[in-house]
Amino acid sequence: MAPLVKVLEKDSRFETKVTVTAQHREILDQVLDLFNIVPDYDLNIMKKGQTLTGITTRVLEGLEAILNQEKPDIVLVHGDTTTTFASSLAAFYNQVSVGHVEAGLRTFDKWQPFPEEINRRLTGTMADLHFSPTTRAKGNLLLEGISPDSIFVTGNTVIDALLPMVEEDYVFAEPILNNLDFSKPILLGEAHRRENLGQPLEEVFQALSEIVKANPEVELVYSVHPNPLVKNTAERLLGGKDRIHLISPPPYKEWVNLMARSYLLLTDSGGLQEEAPAVGVPVLVLRDVTERPEGLRTGTLKLVGTDKEKIIKTANNLLKNKTEYEAMAKAPNPYGDGKACERIRDALLYYFHDEKRVEDWSF
Repeated sequence: MAPLVKVLEKDSRFETKVTVTAQHREILDQVLDLFNIVPDYDLNIMKKGQTLTGITTRVLEGLEAILNQEKPDIVLVHGDTTTTFASSLAAFYNQVSVGHVEAGLRTFDKWQPFPEEINRRLTGTMADLHFSPTTRAKGNLLLEGISPDSIFVTGNTVIDALLPMVEEDYVFAEPILNNLDFSKPILLGEAHRRENLGQPLEEVFQALSEIVKANPEVELVYSVHPNPLVKNTAERLLGGKDRIHLISPPPYKEWVNLMARSYLLLTDSGGLQEEAPAVGVPVLVLRDVTERPEGLRTGTLKLVGTDKEKIIKTANNLLKNKTEYEAMAKAPNPYGDGKACERIRDALLYYFHDEKRVEDWSF
């Protein structure tokens, strides 16, 4: 949402108010600093051991007061977090229009990812405007009976945020990263999804360890999520091993530049499936299903799940088969061209002022 905030702030036709819930405080603050965004409202809901129910109720109660005070024309929400769903519900209860950025992503399995799949479906039922990143996402909404007049294919704002952050001469704050030889294959890994905790994550870590052991030229940088269930398992199975570096999740700009210099990304994240192809990095998706099938179709992604042998076989093949690797690395990115926020701005003007409808984006 950060680049969209900046685009709307620059346009005198909009009066914007930025509200954050701080569902993830430590991640949020460094992004606000990076993009020079000062929230008008900060609900600061984060609590130790917070539950989905607690997040939902605190967002609902906090936003109600803000909506009553500001009386906005529309509330813009992003993606599939519990904050997104609860914010949409708060707007609905107060009869305020909702614009859903990154609308229409589906796995069609309500448990994968949990709770994101249901969060985005419920948000879609309340949204008045749907800003879909791809034609495929638009198609999902049409199948659910959403009016085509309310859907705009814009590309994903995540690409707008990412592209300006990549710097050729970037110097990392983390000393370990500055000492890496990026002329050699650097594998970058991270996993955090609830459905992968436990045995699935153990298989992932065992696979990563064996890939590094079998390929002397390879080093692994693994970003360790602060969840103790992830952290403890990572330290037990990956800690103290040659050519494996465990780091805390880096700030956004640091991560983007690390990713851009890496050979291959292994992740169960949703957004990273879109970000990595923008900088020419193939992705092995540590999930059985993805709500971003466009990357499978164009070849930027491969689904490997959490099966140890499948991860090892696929990664080793990309390390040895340069033709197959290049096909993935150079495949077109189906997720955006860096102009999604401008299209969303123009769609909002069309909706409120009956201006010319913005054309759907296609790659």
